[in-house]
Amino acid sequence: MAFISARDTTQLYVKDWGSGQPVVLIHGWPLSADSWDDVAIPLVEAGYRTIAYDRRGFGRSSQPWSGYDYDTLADDLDAVIEGCAADNPILVGFSMGGGEVARYLSRHAARPVAKAALVSSVLPFRLQTHDNPSGTEQAAFDRSAHAMKEDRAKFFSGFFADFFGVGMITQPVSDELLEWARGIAMQASLRATLECARAFSSTDFRPDLAAFKVPTLIIHGIEDKTVPIAASARLAAKGIAGSTLIEYEGAPHGLFATDRERLVKDLLAFFGN
Repeated sequence: MAFISARDTTQLYVKDWGSGQPVVLIHGWPLSADSWDDVAIPLVEAGYRTIAYDRRGFGRSSQPWSGYDYDTLADDLDAVIEGCAADNPILVGFSMGGGEVARYLSRHAARPVAKAALVSSVLPFRLQTHDNPSGTEQAAFDRSAHAMKEDRAKFFSGFFADFFGVGMITQPVSDELLEWARGIAMQASLRATLECARAFSSTDFRPDLAAFKVPTLIIHGIEDKTVPIAASARLAAKGIAGSTLIEYEGAPHGLFATDRERLVKDLLAFFGN
């Protein structure tokens, strides 16, 4: 099954590999399901069925004008779970994908979920407000949106350097991987790219945290410049009852590439292997 229809007929591209307990992998912004491949393969080899899909507007999925709010995105996730008959799945959300996990749990509580994992997640609230002082100021998101409208390809060059922790003396990933990531990002429509950035930067998930009634693992890099840990994972861990937080010393945002082996090991330990 390559495509699943969302409720508004948007076509969602799906990779469905292996057999066993289903694990649904939700990718981050501005990537696609391909970013999960190096994690999905060892999960399949360990006996899990991995399901990864391209968010609407990204990768090979349809590129509609609308539907980039988290209610619709959570409904898309539900359509994938239903369309794949992925009963009692483990949900793993990376970065923006953590928001889909949270909204799904609060919006589709009737459908059972076994466990949840949040990797470099945007939860609980990215925007700086009077009651969220550790968030990022709106002006910073506005500057990013303006830069993408002016020259999206150039913006992503700098964005992915921070994303993967590349600096003057650090090079945790190759130049070729950086170019690969930028190529995936450029597959998305500009509309989807901008609207999803608006969604993850402005959606307040704090009311959704109570919906995490399943075992929850939170993994985050301490040196994450894209989604700083103090304003995200540490707050989410406090707000999600019984959750476990694992902090990766010296690690950036893109853990699926920079810390792949450790990430796979920690996920499998959490899954029950």
